[in-house]
Amino acid sequence: IATLAVATPARRNEPASQCNTAPVQCCDTVGSASDPAISKQLDLLGITVQDVTALVGLTCDPISVIGVGGDSCSANPVCCEDNSFHGLVALGCVPVDLSL
Repeated sequence: IATLAVATPARRNEPASQCNTAPVQCCDTVGSASDPAISKQLDLLGITVQDVTALVGLTCDPISVIGVGGDSCSANPVCCEDNSFHGLVALGCVPVDLSL
């Protein structure tokens, strides 16, 4: 069972260029770890998040090049602290603005 402590960032919609945990992720779903649908997915994967208000991304793909025509995100672009779950889950996420 994985247990992770994730800080909840105070800022929202930061410029994608400020993401220091590159690459920026494009997630199908982003929400609080306490959201029942997200919590269920975390439980199924055996992932415990200590900060239930932390933003979590589900089903994420990296966006490798910001500002280049072929790489875009029609879902939820985020910068996440922990992308170690192979795209299934990203933890400690902050929404980003791809145009900045």
